[in-house]
Amino acid sequence: MRSAFLFSCALLAATAAFAETRVDVRDVVHHPFSTDFAAGHRLRLHVRSGEIRIVGTNENRITVELSGRKAYDAGDVRVRMTEKDGDAVLRITGGHRDEITTTIRIPRQTDLFARIPFGDVSVENVEGSKDIELHAGDMTIGVGNPSDYSHVDASVNTGDLDGRPFGESKEGFFRSFRKQGDGKYRLHAHVGAGDLTLR
Repeated sequence: MRSAFLFSCALLAATAAFAETRVDVRDVVHHPFSTDFAAGHRLRLHVRSGEIRIVGTNENRITVELSGRKAYDAGDVRVRMTEKDGDAVLRITGGHRDEITTTIRIPRQTDLFARIPFGDVSVENVEGSKDIELHAGDMTIGVGNPSDYSHVDASVNTGDLDGRPFGESKEGFFRSFRKQGDGKYRLHAHVGAGDLTLR
């Protein structure tokens, strides 16, 4: 009897450990996406092409909003999030790319991983490690205090690389730089074709 009880407890613990929270919004225009997400965790973003703004806030929430002249016609934009053990994966798909701005608000203290195919991307007020890549377009990342980082690597295949907070500025083909420091965060930023600005 005792062994059966212990087995049941272990099974319940295992089920809780593997439990996931899923949120799926299929029409962001009429049903804005908003969900709780605690600061200090990791967030992986896989985002549709277009104008993308990622903004850190003081709220323990993630929100996704569409704006711009054609936002009203973007009812097929879909947002899906899976959260497990505090960390989350957020995917934004669908819709056309022109004249729509996608704004993603996240807790200021978040370790951020983001992959975006094409567009203009800005990241503001996010304190944490950052691993961000854009296939083509322009990307601007607010890095805050340069001394907060233990490792920095930034690169472009074709375009301008402006890393003035770290004393770097380059242009042309296959430009990059690396820095080591004493901070607690890591920064990886890459643009395939376009300009990368760290400020």
